[in-house]
Order: sequence, then structure tokens, then C-alpha cells
Amino acid sequence: MEPERHNAVKVLMFFDIGGSMDDYIHTCEELFSAAHSEFKHLRFFYFHNCLYEKVWQDNHRRFDKTIELEEVLRTFSSDYKVIFVGDATMDPYEIIAKGGSVEHWNEKPGIEYMNRLLGHFHKVAWLNPQPEQYWQVHHSISIIQKLVGDKMYPLTVDGIGRPLRT
Repeated sequence: MEPERHNAVKVLMFFDIGGSMDDYIHTCEELFSAAHSEFKHLRFFYFHNCLYEKVWQDNHRRFDKTIELEEVLRTFSSDYKVIFVGDATMDPYEIIAKGGSVEHWNEKPGIEYMNRLLGHFHKVAWLNPQPEQYWQVHHSISIIQKLVGDKMYPLTVDGIGRPLRT
């Protein structure tokens, strides 16, 4: 009898939750379930719309049990692969303005927090559940797409496979 083999790749997944992502809950649950059983080293975090100074792991305690982004960067080495799952649909000021978060006052623009994370982890992909033909409708999607170095892919079987081929 051999133990079940797991992929040794180390992965951090960041899920955008709430608001416009509510339409994609089922799809994201399926992705999480598949990833959870596939990767030996998988950690997940939640955020809303844009990455800011804090993330959380339990959505029911998102306002009282958060994790500082700096702690994530200290805890996980740069050899982790990072996957964002979100529709990147928000008002652009949520990304580019101080105080742009719709839930709290953020001292720095979301783009600074994103750049901090992207400067630490070098292998990053963004999976977007929205159909690709709608991506150009939202300016925020193009901002996020540019931030992640054009590594935004549709949350489809083909889209998930694309980062593996590049």
C-alpha cells in the first residue's frame, strides 16, 4: 500500500469574496475543493475586491480575526506560487486611491499592497470567473491585469491550464 501522492508545489490562493463575486461562489467552491485535495502545501486567504493591508481565513470572522499582509510575506517564502481568484470588478479608486476600500480606511492605495506581494512572490496568476469577452468593459480589470503582468486567465479548465503552459 502506497500513500496517496500530492503535488509538492507550494501554493497560496487568495479569493475575492463578496459583492460581485457572489455570482461565482459555486465555481470558486469547486476550485477550492479540487485544489485542496491536489496540493500538499496549500494555504488560502480571503480579501474583498483588492488586496489591502489585511487578509483573513474565516469569512465569518473577517473583521475581528485578520492576518496582516506583512505577516503573510514573512511567513511564506518566495518559492510559493500565488493564485488570485476574483472578477477584478470594482471602482478603479479601490485600487489606485488611499482610502479606496469600500469596507475600511486603507492608509495606502491597494496597488501598493499588490505590488508589495508581487515583489515577494514571482510566480503569480489571476483566475477571473467572468467570461473573457466582458473583461474590457471594466477599467479595474485592465489595471489588475497589468499589475499581474498580463497573467490573468479565465476561470475555466482551459484558463487554469494556461499558466502551466507559459
